[in-house]
Amino acid sequence: MAAISIIDLVMQFDGFTAVDHVSLDVGEGEFVTLLGPSGCGKTTLLNLISGFLQPTSGRIEIGGKDVVGVPPEARDTAICFQSYALFPHLSVQENLIFGLRQKGTPRTQRNARLEEIVGQVDLGAHLDKLPNQLSGGQQQRVALGRALAVRPFVILFDEPLSNLDAKLREQVRIEIRKIQRDFGLTAIYVTHDQAEALAMSDRIFIMNNGRLEQSGAPEEIYYAPRTRFVADFVGSANILDAEITEELSQGRWHVVTPIGPLEIQSKSAPRAKSLPICWRPETAIAGKEGPNALTGTITHRAFQGHFTDLIVDLGGTSQRLQVLRNAEGEGDKVDFSIMPHDLIFLEPDG
Repeated sequence: MAAISIIDLVMQFDGFTAVDHVSLDVGEGEFVTLLGPSGCGKTTLLNLISGFLQPTSGRIEIGGKDVVGVPPEARDTAICFQSYALFPHLSVQENLIFGLRQKGTPRTQRNARLEEIVGQVDLGAHLDKLPNQLSGGQQQRVALGRALAVRPFVILFDEPLSNLDAKLREQVRIEIRKIQRDFGLTAIYVTHDQAEALAMSDRIFIMNNGRLEQSGAPEEIYYAPRTRFVADFVGSANILDAEITEELSQGRWHVVTPIGPLEIQSKSAPRAKSLPICWRPETAIAGKEGPNALTGTITHRAFQGHFTDLIVDLGGTSQRLQVLRNAEGEGDKVDFSIMPHDLIFLEPDG
């Protein structure tokens, strides 16, 4: 049985459809991420699961029970907000046990739970401090500890790291994932940051205009995007309109693109004669090798430490390459190749 089942869920606001017939299942102990740009419906979906909004239609089941119409406090969930939502007049300790007090948990059990949580989120030296005396990362750990203290069946995260700097964000996301695994929690995490989603998730649900665009493991989403939107949104991708001219052999096609003729090797057959294809910049191979050998002019070069980022012009079409070493500069010619298996058929537009 799924921990959470969303069945044909719709949410409308004055005629605007924010969530459009979404269905998905989340397994018990699974960490899933709702990923998408601002306004795609991911936070609305999270608020429907938590009970802060009631859907226009559809079902939400938590632990096999339909919770539509059930208030947030009666659902076995806890939420970590982007703004932390700590009580500024309460100490760290009082914030941590607030939910337990609300539930009427006996003092001895409350104290035991507090001791356990403090160790998990490393806040033992800060229990008597007020939230404004803590760093952003420490405040986020208080919010996480408060949610964990009530032992929710499902824990929800609403962009909890967006207020942190890049280095601290990486540190806290590792802590969140470790705690989620240690407690075996079912977690739904909302973010627009694709690096967070790829690093943390068991599965990713990509949303666009209120609908689910694609779902799968991070590796599947990255290396096998199905649509132009997913390829462009998750990581960097070079996307080309292609016309299939010939099937060369089983699983191998010849296509014509704006950068010239290419060969594609794919386990999945193309779904139309004209369709977009894509390839990831880091799959480019320096030099001329194989059937897809190309030469372009470097229009932009940026050293990034472990790789060099190049924008290359190929007859009026720009493509992005990420290569390990590159001595050429802007205006120089560069030879590179794309392996046939690194080209991906996307679904036809529309």
